[in-house]
Amino acid sequence: MSGFVSFVSSGPGDPELLTLKAVDRLGRADAVLYDDLSSGAILDHAREGADLVGVGKRAGRPSPRQDHVSRLLVDYARTGQRIVRLKSGDSGVFGRLEEEIVALIDAGIPFEVIPGVTSASAAAAAVGIPLTRRLTARRLQFVTGHDVAGKLPEDLNMAALADPQATTVVYMGKRTFPAFASALQQAGLPSDTPAMLAEGVSTDAERITASTVATLAAALEEGISTAPALIFYGALMAPTQESPA
Repeated sequence: MSGFVSFVSSGPGDPELLTLKAVDRLGRADAVLYDDLSSGAILDHAREGADLVGVGKRAGRPSPRQDHVSRLLVDYARTGQRIVRLKSGDSGVFGRLEEEIVALIDAGIPFEVIPGVTSASAAAAAVGIPLTRRLTARRLQFVTGHDVAGKLPEDLNMAALADPQATTVVYMGKRTFPAFASALQQAGLPSDTPAMLAEGVSTDAERITASTVATLAAALEEGISTAPALIFYGALMAPTQESPA
């Protein structure tokens, strides 16, 4: 007997950024396997009596292994129930979605993927800027700031990442950004390129700081908070207005 899995993207944290389809699937699920950043008020949309199972992974904290999460998802689906795998942000953006899809395919379990608001879009909206601009920011690129060992990946295309006509968003990069910034500058990116650190996006803990690549790297070398964060850099990150209230 096989159930059905909905990979539901919860957005960056604000329940009002859930899609209508996400709310519908949460309200009909028999079990919800959720990421750490998808908890709190978002789970209020789950059906009363549904099993709520935390399977989130956070950098620097004890976390379940990915193969354990995938096996648990398959085991729940094999009970014949409707399962929601609730992932933060957009599940297809650095969300380990593919590993879990492969596990379901191997087990013959049907699924769907429901997209959501990625935290990069939410952070840009919070400060009232676009992510692209005609002529001066023609390309948008997302990159992960760490590899499976938590270090800066060694195979990054630094020439592309130092492109002055791109808006670059670094996910999970606070710990490695000092090294990342050094590599960017060696690849030709000016040290005074505007940068922005966005922490706790769309939550009560939201904090967005305008800076430059060099200044931000120096600040992060001194210490980092535990809040989830994104780092933006590129011409569009130059402050243009105060954050909307």
